[in-house]
Amino acid sequence: MGTRRTNLPGLTHDLSGATVAPFRHMRQRLEYAVTWCTVKFIGALPRPLARLSAITLAWTIYLLHARWRQVGMRNLALAFPEKSRGERARILRGVYTSFGRQLAEVCLFPRYTRENVGKVVVYDGFENFERAQARGKGVLFLTAHLGGWELSAFAHSLQGHLLRVVMRPLDNVYLDRLARQYRGMHGNSMVDKNDFARGLLAAMKARETVGVLIDTNMTSLEGTFVDFFGVPACTASGLARIALRTDAAVVPTFTIWDRALRKYRLRFDPPLDLVRTGDDEADAQANTARFTKIIEEYIRRHPDQWIWVHRRWKTRPPGEPTLY
Repeated sequence: MGTRRTNLPGLTHDLSGATVAPFRHMRQRLEYAVTWCTVKFIGALPRPLARLSAITLAWTIYLLHARWRQVGMRNLALAFPEKSRGERARILRGVYTSFGRQLAEVCLFPRYTRENVGKVVVYDGFENFERAQARGKGVLFLTAHLGGWELSAFAHSLQGHLLRVVMRPLDNVYLDRLARQYRGMHGNSMVDKNDFARGLLAAMKARETVGVLIDTNMTSLEGTFVDFFGVPACTASGLARIALRTDAAVVPTFTIWDRALRKYRLRFDPPLDLVRTGDDEADAQANTARFTKIIEEYIRRHPDQWIWVHRRWKTRPPGEPTLY
């Protein structure tokens, strides 16, 4: 029997009117309600208390979510075989502190202005972004889920530099709406991952700036295998392909927590010179490998600020066994 959708997200009925997924809508609404209350509660606190509350929440998740701990320890063993289990465990605990710290800042987004955001995020290497922008062919930020990645686009937009951010729509439509609201609070817009190529081509044609995170696992149909910590990882090659096609500037950009400053440092590295041999596939592969190596170098310098709980090596080359 066919189905038709109501105007309520997540609620589907068959043609006879019988409910097919009555609990999905309720679950999404409940998840949204809990998240909304948490975000607003933390966002109403003084900043030091907001950070303490968010880090406490992150540590509670660390203690309760054994599967994520297992994935994190497995990833750290693959990336740092020379480290002891105790050293890897310390890194993983630091990851949750980093998650909590960023969560607090996201909850506080509505309170930040161009005048006070410098108390949270400072620029480093801004001249590299200016040089890339001056080329007039668009700018692609090569970045990753490292440090305060949600603060990068937000702080940049507060300074008057609007950009688009590539994101995968969240499964929960209400949480997706909330995330877009916070990310676009000061004029930034989203490029859906499902419309990645067309969105980036249009942005580069308009000489805009787009942030692209390429440090998560792809399926074998979506990505190409390049080394990441010495282990083949299926990685999105779209950034390299768009850069090669449009001649847009590729600028490594990372927002790292600086312990000495007690602030985030939004770092722009010089624009990259791309590998161009005339072989499109080989060039896309070579540049994707180079981009991934840059991300790895940043993670090695700040290992407790990356998302080790993500199954980065889930997709394997043909014939290789699973790593999880």
